Amino acid sequence: MIAQSPAETDVAVIGGGVIGLSVAWRSAQQGLRVIIADPDPGRGATHAAAGMLTPIAEAAYAEREIFQLGSESLRRYPAFAAEVAAASGLPIGFRQCGTLQVAYDSDDLAALAEIRRLQESFGVGVRQLTARECREAEPMLDPSVRGGLLVADDGSVDPRLLADALVRAAEAAGARLVRQRVTEVMRTAGRASGVRLADNSIVTAAWTVLAAGWQSADLRGVPSSLAPPVRPVKGQIIRLRSTTAMSAAGVPPGLLRRTVRGLVRGSSVYMVPRDSGELVVGATQEELGADTAVTAGGLWELLRDARTLVPGITELEVTDIVAGLRPGTPDNAPVIGPSGLPGLLFATGHFRAGVLLAPVTADTMASFLRTGEADPIWRAFGADRFAERGRSGARPEGAVACG
Repeated sequence: MIAQSPAETDVAVIGGGVIGLSVAWRSAQQGLRVIIADPDPGRGATHAAAGMLTPIAEAAYAEREIFQLGSESLRRYPAFAAEVAAASGLPIGFRQCGTLQVAYDSDDLAALAEIRRLQESFGVGVRQLTARECREAEPMLDPSVRGGLLVADDGSVDPRLLADALVRAAEAAGARLVRQRVTEVMRTAGRASGVRLADNSIVTAAWTVLAAGWQSADLRGVPSSLAPPVRPVKGQIIRLRSTTAMSAAGVPPGLLRRTVRGLVRGSSVYMVPRDSGELVVGATQEELGADTAVTAGGLWELLRDARTLVPGITELEVTDIVAGLRPGTPDNAPVIGPSGLPGLLFATGHFRAGVLLAPVTADTMASFLRTGEADPIWRAFGADRFAERGRSGARPEGAVACG
């Protein structure tokens, strides 16, 4: 499938976020010559991501096809995580401790009941917990919490550690990282033939994979009629840390044993603990274009709702505050597969689920590059699904042992 004409490399990957790095690593593993182009790999949406692996907990906000894709990727995560860690020699912070969804008041509890019904309609097994059982599962929860749902198979990973490990693993497998911005997709005889870099040099490639997140929409050389309809969706996130050891009651330094997603008077908040003692609190969802300003209002809302559920967070140290730009699409689903321009593939638009969908995107993309056979799982995520509605589309709504 690769050989069309002599080229400097088999695959040029545009974008060094978790998706681009995973695709590059898997492709290099399969014997393909790979170049990754990104001036600062892992510093875009990946750097801001919380790293929740929660297709089940997010089922209320996704179409069935997205849920199925996320569930398949989660199934692959333990092996993927172990392989990345072994190939790089670096930790990635993978945990599979489940997700506890909690409700603060009676209205939130009613909304959680709706979420449970939708999850069960997808064939997902969830365990309903009383208020007391929620606090037994997570002792630092406020006594006012009314009840919850426990999803045992969900997990989390540290995206910053994962990106570092993927860079090392990809390079160990033979991929070459070029720390430059791609300014243009080159075309020869009606086919994508590589990329032009910021220094005006050209990398010729048999295949080009566009994995540039929200910046995938306006890259020169990609016909406007074929460009993926991705847009930036801002998310603000806070990282907190405790330096204390685990308490005698078994409370970890990050206060929580597993990811907690809460509804607080109709607002959503999540808290993701790390083994290091870090607690990630997020995230806002704002349609403000390419704006990465951190705002007092956004942080106040996150801390207000997180403190309502876990009062102890006020004792933690603030270590990082960042705003990132997720690549959103009109239907909140990724764009994966052939672009319509021969030689150009899309692996973009993963929105809130880029970290979750890395294994399945990388496996299926690398397989296509090696064999030329598209995975059936791509069927619902092709770029051609936007042809009838136009590029603008419609605006969307919104493993270690555990203590």
